[in-house]
Amino acid sequence: MNPILPAHLPSPSAPDRVSTDGLESKWNEAWTAQQTYSFNRSATRDQVYSIDTPPPTVSGSLHVGHVFSYTHTDAVARFQRMQGKEVFYPMGWDDNGLPTERRVQNYFGVRCDPSLPYDPSFVPPHEGGEGKSIKAADQVPVSRQNFIELCMRLSQEDEKQFEELWRYLGLSVDWGLTYQTIGSDARKVAQAAFLGNLERGEAYQAEAPGLWDVTFQTAVAQAELEAREYPGHYHSLAFHGKAGDVVIETTRPELLAACVALIAHPEDERYQHLFGTTVTSPGFNVEVPVLPHPMAEMDKGAGIAMCCTFGDLTDVQWWRELNLPTRAILDKDGRITRSLPDWITDVHGKALFEAMAGKTTFSARKAVVEALQESGELVGEITPTNRMTNFFEKGDKPLEIVTSRQWYIRNGGKPYEHQGQELRDELLERGRELAFHPDFMRVRYENWVEGLNTDWLVSRQRFFGVPLPLWYRIDDSGVVHYDQVLTPSLNALPIDPTIDVPAGYDESQRDQPGGFTAEVDIMDTWATSSLTPQIPTGWLRDEDLYSRVFPMDLRAQGQDIIRTWLFSTVLRSDLQFGCLPWANAAISGWILDPDRKKMSKSKGNVVTPMGLLEKHGSDAVRYWACSARLGTDAAFDEGQMKIGRRLAIKVLNASKFALTMGGDASLTLDPSGVSEAVDLSVLAALRQVITAATKAFADYDHTRALEVTETFFWTFCDDYVELVKERAYNRDRVWTAEQSHSARTALALVVDAIIRLLAPFLPFATEEVWSWYREGSIHHAPWPKADEYGENGDPDMLSAVSEALIVLRRVKSDAKVSPRTPYLQVSVAAPATLLDKLHAASADLEAAVKSEVPIEWLEGDSLSIASHQLGEAPKRNKN
Repeated sequence: MNPILPAHLPSPSAPDRVSTDGLESKWNEAWTAQQTYSFNRSATRDQVYSIDTPPPTVSGSLHVGHVFSYTHTDAVARFQRMQGKEVFYPMGWDDNGLPTERRVQNYFGVRCDPSLPYDPSFVPPHEGGEGKSIKAADQVPVSRQNFIELCMRLSQEDEKQFEELWRYLGLSVDWGLTYQTIGSDARKVAQAAFLGNLERGEAYQAEAPGLWDVTFQTAVAQAELEAREYPGHYHSLAFHGKAGDVVIETTRPELLAACVALIAHPEDERYQHLFGTTVTSPGFNVEVPVLPHPMAEMDKGAGIAMCCTFGDLTDVQWWRELNLPTRAILDKDGRITRSLPDWITDVHGKALFEAMAGKTTFSARKAVVEALQESGELVGEITPTNRMTNFFEKGDKPLEIVTSRQWYIRNGGKPYEHQGQELRDELLERGRELAFHPDFMRVRYENWVEGLNTDWLVSRQRFFGVPLPLWYRIDDSGVVHYDQVLTPSLNALPIDPTIDVPAGYDESQRDQPGGFTAEVDIMDTWATSSLTPQIPTGWLRDEDLYSRVFPMDLRAQGQDIIRTWLFSTVLRSDLQFGCLPWANAAISGWILDPDRKKMSKSKGNVVTPMGLLEKHGSDAVRYWACSARLGTDAAFDEGQMKIGRRLAIKVLNASKFALTMGGDASLTLDPSGVSEAVDLSVLAALRQVITAATKAFADYDHTRALEVTETFFWTFCDDYVELVKERAYNRDRVWTAEQSHSARTALALVVDAIIRLLAPFLPFATEEVWSWYREGSIHHAPWPKADEYGENGDPDMLSAVSEALIVLRRVKSDAKVSPRTPYLQVSVAAPATLLDKLHAASADLEAAVKSEVPIEWLEGDSLSIASHQLGEAPKRNKN
């Protein structure tokens, strides 16, 4: 960048009346027309600062928590741009997945039925959201392709509103770099990356028990779990053995027919004599073994548990490690299977199963309990309890575990003993290489990696998402061979296997003997979002651009998706490229409501931001957001926004005053023109502020940068400006021209620097001031450097003089007289170390406090008024 000082500029052209009103529209229009934030792709990699921006979920509206965290990122982007970097700052829209599907169902009153043919003339039964009250059973079924078209249409409408809000907030995004996670580029990137995982053996399919949401009819990954307290009841059931009954406690008696073993701890003396023997289950009379396993909890319930296939994840581990049979009785719809299992042979057991077949788990539980109460095999009282139960984070029913064919990507999970340990260690090392801001967030990443207990389940039984790019061969007898996978070439991507055909086949062979069948599952939305460092950067389509921006510099995101978005992105980059996707991760805290609870759509306690932006102004809302450090939860506080609005208004007024002191004369910004000690001191203090703010931004501490800048700004306005304005005006020619010029130059220099220091936080007000006297945009102006402001001056002098001014003003406020009341006599005591500093500013202090006599300076322990005499305030001119 070209040096910005010294400068000799024409007289500023500030408006007669300054206001923050309307600045958002004015400057957004100008920034768009001038392409202020467009990325210059001729920059080399070392000249670029690239940001992996979180693509917000397009499923309704943004809330104030989004404004909070995205403003943090924008402050960093603006700082880096003023540091001379070409900032690669795209914006994506996360528009695939369940949230969009649910919104489309409610908005249009439809539901997807993949068995239906495509209707090119289909018109949804409801437009504009009238379908919100339509029950699920009354929603009109449509084909998968029709449903996807509606998802695309509604997403595009929402994205326009999101962009409007982001622009109003002042995000310095390059709007030519937008993308959709369901767009063509994203689908190609996601499918190519998956095929790479498959080719390297990192992706595999398995028929295995997994978590299943019966409402959404899809498998769920570990990262999508949410533990919630859920009411239940303990039931004591008597299993029958040769040595007597064995009583176990369970909250899920409806799974009794799926019992495959009783499990106790190897060291539990109560059950050691039973290990290796068998017992029969109550009600169904099925023989099951009693086995030892160290995961059994001796102090929980009776200390012995039944292992069913499957009640929870512990059952899965026992089943796998003890090589137990599979006795599944739960269908994917959450109901007991209707077919009688072949392992139930007892006549009474058959009758009991028939009584529960086809019922929900709730009704089946009731049937089993009533039967066991009648037979006397339910022992004692049923006791209520609350237990922690796994839910899908977007669901409202407890998850079940069903066996199904799914696709996985290896992530260092540990389904079998030490499998995955090498990859897990590698991912932990990546976490140590990554610079977390704040650093303590690294622990959350490490805890997640160390706690993984399965590989990443990436297939989903939904509709609106990136299709898994696979087909399977069908043999001549019509049997689908899922182990014989057909894949497309990279040049063919993106594809939809339900529409496209594999090489060497034609459409007539779909689902026919000797032909092929399509994989109908889509990818987990995180399987696409984990590739945001590749989607907008040109991987696979623009090698030149990709080489200039990847690996990226910054990932900014919330703390709640470290386990999902951050981890999965690190994983995909490590597997595909052998490196970190970015050097830094900036983790924002949460916004809390008045009850100190996290704001979220699901809790219904969110505040929509557009009204706040219009009420307080975007700069004011940005000020509130930037007042909170990374990783720190912050209260939603409109009071802080009012402070921010006051600051923005003061920036306009103080800047106009300081820049127009010379009337119609030209504006001189030359530190060599500053000669007076107090003026040199304000530049010395400014140098300290620049150094501190620059270091804070370099450390990703935007709040510290704002604090030091704002504190100095108010000292400048309240003390320094009031102190030197009489000398700057010099109406009575009390001071020499040089002394007056020194004050005016210092005032202008400080404003010129301080609006640049505040530009990342208050982009609209600072751009407005800049336009009064400078060319171009402040957001491409150089960030201030301390050495541009000379090397003379004592910053402690400004502090001392400011304190003296406060003391001298307080006398008048305590006496409840006008500030214009003159001092007829005044003596001020101060420590000896301050006397020289204060004496050098005597003339300015005397003018500022309207002293008609020289101030007498005395040595004392602290700065205080030794004696004084006030005159009468001059009468106001009523004309």
